[in-house]
Amino acid sequence: MVDPLWSPGPERIRNANLTRFIEMVNTRYELRLQEYTELYQWSIVNREDFWSTLWDFTGVVSDRKPDHPVVRNGEAMPGAVWFPDTRLNFAENLLRYRDNHPALIANDETGRVREITYAELFSE
Repeated sequence: MVDPLWSPGPERIRNANLTRFIEMVNTRYELRLQEYTELYQWSIVNREDFWSTLWDFTGVVSDRKPDHPVVRNGEAMPGAVWFPDTRLNFAENLLRYRDNHPALIANDETGRVREITYAELFSE
């Protein structure tokens, strides 16, 4: 077995979005998930609960909170309709932040990397 090139420390794990999301799922559904693979398995079996909770966790801005069903015709890919009774504006969601965290990271064919912060994206 090959050793990983990098592993996060305990503080980084504790503060990670994934850790906070697992905690939200555990609290909401009275579970004891501890790691990604357990969350993944739960998400497959509980698709509607997973996506509804992810919607809340990420703070999506929309005309209303999505109702169940979260997905219509979910077995058809393509053809599934996600959050069918909800409308949102991508620009409103993407431009709600104004800080200097990266909003977009672009890599071109020459290897050049360009980062655009939320503040820059908003001003453009």
